[in-house]
Amino acid sequence: MTDTLDSIDLQILRTLQKNCKLTTKELADIVHLTPTPVFERQKRMERMGYIRKYVAVLNPEKLNLGLLVFCKVKLKQINHEIADSFSRRIMRIPEVIECYNISGQYDYLLKVRASDMKQYQEFVINKLGEIETLSSLESTFVMSEVKQNIGLNI
Repeated sequence: MTDTLDSIDLQILRTLQKNCKLTTKELADIVHLTPTPVFERQKRMERMGYIRKYVAVLNPEKLNLGLLVFCKVKLKQINHEIADSFSRRIMRIPEVIECYNISGQYDYLLKVRASDMKQYQEFVINKLGEIETLSSLESTFVMSEVKQNIGLNI
């Protein structure tokens, strides 16, 4: 997919991953172009889907969401309808910040943020516990985040 991107496009993407608040002029100075072609390149990469959105990375500790849990979920059975239903339901649960359909012993891996163990317990009982197709789950509690990289290595 990167065959339509040149080295300047990749440099723009790397720079935006580090700081998406740069003005077009600041970005142009970094990549040694004038603002107009940088603006056009950035808009083209947005249209082509290379840039999905711009976000602020928040500090979960400051927002009282310091408990990070990886929750592996196994469903009683899986088919297209059950998978779609589970996915739609998970999309509506704010504590789940990421969800992956995985292979192996479990069907899904959820990344969950909570304020503390009590809030996580309530999430398990009141939200996951209401999913009829859920067979089992296993929670792994993060003690410390060693490496967290939001950007891609391009």
